Amino acid sequence: MLLLLLGIIVLHVTVLVLLFVSTIVSQWLVTGEHTADLWQNCTSGTVFHCLASSTNEWLQSVQAMMILSVIFSVL
Repeated sequence: MLLLLLGIIVLHVTVLVLLFVSTIVSQWLVTGEHTADLWQNCTSGTVFHCLASSTNEWLQSVQAMMILSVIFSVL
């Protein structure tokens, strides 16, 4: 029983770490000179230029759900 509880705790900590990493990490999508993530889109040609992510409704809902999942996971 103790081994099962330890396994569940390790699994939950692993999921929490992966959640934090996937929310914070930049460069989810890398194609040549263009990188995109949940928060901004960057182009690295002769000048490195970053813009905020688009204002699509689905992207804003994904951003909100990621923030809420981090908050509720900490609670």
